[in-house]
Amino acid sequence: MTVEPTGLRARKKQRTRDALVRVALELFTSQGYERTTVDEIADAVEVSQRTFFRYFASKEEVALAVQEVMESHYVAALRRRPAQEGPFDALRNAVFASWDSIGEAVEEIVPVDLHMRSFQMIESTPALLAAHMRRSTETEEALARLIADREGLDVDTDPRPRVVVAAFSGVMRTTGRLWGQSGDPTLEAIRSLTETYLDQIGPALAQSWRTPDRS
Repeated sequence: MTVEPTGLRARKKQRTRDALVRVALELFTSQGYERTTVDEIADAVEVSQRTFFRYFASKEEVALAVQEVMESHYVAALRRRPAQEGPFDALRNAVFASWDSIGEAVEEIVPVDLHMRSFQMIESTPALLAAHMRRSTETEEALARLIADREGLDVDTDPRPRVVVAAFSGVMRTTGRLWGQSGDPTLEAIRSLTETYLDQIGPALAQSWRTPDRS
């Protein structure tokens, strides 16, 4: 009996997982998340329902799989930021550093245009949007704790790590939603939009918006 090399076995597993994600997103975006069944996804990849559940616990999990890749990529980028960077600069620079390579990581699983359509699908599907927001809350807590560790702070007694992450994440959610509604699915488009909005956090919080009365 020939034993399949571990590396080859792992690659085959990854290909199957990626195929399930790709097909699931294609079905979700073409016929709707609620109308798509696990059996349809498994049949399209020519695997059993049991095989599907070896990789994913639910339809929700497969629908958010690419988002999970992006979040993990970002957290890893934040961990690599230089210690001398301030908290907000580290959060911001980690986003742009991760986007320098995230397109490649996403395209290993799904085409960018499919990711764009799936992002819009998540935004317009209440169950998925709720799940995405729940996951985002967990990610924000992890980011706050990472920032606190970088700064030598206790996240449970010093509010600043959670405050800066909340402000940053609010902008990211806004730009992600606007990008999802736009007609330009490129990373360049979301990068430009995000830069514009992040540039406004300081002025929006620290300055008066009213035009001086000239009368």
